[in-house]
Amino acid sequence: MYVDNCSHSFENLSSTVLPTYMTRLRAAIKAPHSTALFRSPGKGPIAIANELELPGDFSGCYAMIENGNPIYVGISRSVLARLRQHFTGKTHFDASLVYAIAQRRLPTSGKRSEVMQRPIFRKAFDLAQKYLHSLDVAFVEIENPLELYVFEAFAAIEFRTHEWNTFRTH
Repeated sequence: MYVDNCSHSFENLSSTVLPTYMTRLRAAIKAPHSTALFRSPGKGPIAIANELELPGDFSGCYAMIENGNPIYVGISRSVLARLRQHFTGKTHFDASLVYAIAQRRLPTSGKRSEVMQRPIFRKAFDLAQKYLHSLDVAFVEIENPLELYVFEAFAAIEFRTHEWNTFRTH
């Protein structure tokens, strides 16, 4: 029985499948998209997909890019919707990367929901989100869940995004 219908051995994943996705992601990084596309008021994933000439939202891996270099990689079963959350989210749930950046800039103890209520932290959160707005994004479609999860770690290691990527569990 295969895990999540992934019929590849780990050897095949690591030697062929993941490098193929990496080649596709590197190509996408060379022609990134502005974050403005994902934060337009009233424009959801369907409108974004239409603008990108895609059939709809999709499962995949995305990279946030600063000056041509990936600083963060993430995965989602709905990449366009997830990117929209990163750039427009107002909570620590929706915009978890923004929250992490704000915490690094202004370490604040307490429960996340309580921290988000503090005006000084909220300002740091808004500034961190503004920083994300200055980035570009690129993505690659990956349908199989196991390939998607393994690729996220592969890409984080390859791009050295350790400043913002973590795989610690809660």
